[in-house]
Amino acid sequence: MHRRRRTALLLTAAIAAAPLLTACGNDAHPGAAAVVGGERITVSQLENRVGEIRAAQRAAVPDDAQYQQAIARTGGLTRDTLHGMVLDRVLERAARDAGVTVSDREVQQMRTGLEQQAGGAKALEAAWLQQYGIPPQRLDGNFRIQIQAQKLAQQLGTDTSRPEFWQALSEASRKLDVDLNPRYGDWDVEKSSRVDAKTPWVRDVTAAGAPQTL
Repeated sequence: MHRRRRTALLLTAAIAAAPLLTACGNDAHPGAAAVVGGERITVSQLENRVGEIRAAQRAAVPDDAQYQQAIARTGGLTRDTLHGMVLDRVLERAARDAGVTVSDREVQQMRTGLEQQAGGAKALEAAWLQQYGIPPQRLDGNFRIQIQAQKLAQQLGTDTSRPEFWQALSEASRKLDVDLNPRYGDWDVEKSSRVDAKTPWVRDVTAAGAPQTL
């Protein structure tokens, strides 16, 4: 369980406060939040994914004050969600290059084991939403990614905390030529991670108490 939880932390977008940004001037990524391997992750797709998380948080915390606290704790959700969407594709490429596959049965086995440890399906859903920002409908996809990571690390003779594993992801990032819309930052190929971009044409427009949306 310790390794699974550590992997979830590594491969799931971290929840951290961040200001709302808007881009001025020319947009080199019209309609795209990121381009990965020539395929676009559209702003609409990103917004929908963030909306899923917010809807799950709203359902889990019906009290308005508690919900606002949850939003405040996850102010950087949009960037973190994009980071997770890109990293998932990077890991999938690294796993495919290494010949790693994951079956539906393996995903179900992982889910069943975690449900038993958490005390049931609802408890697992609540824990993953609170700790990792994964809504219930995305659980199986997240488990598949985690199993891919574990199997890739095993094939490399290492684990997900070691440089050898992240070097494989770095190589996959380079092959995919990850390109983020500057309003969401840059992609650090060596670290396979989103980083904040220093772009003079991006302005912080977050006002005190303003909702954290795109």
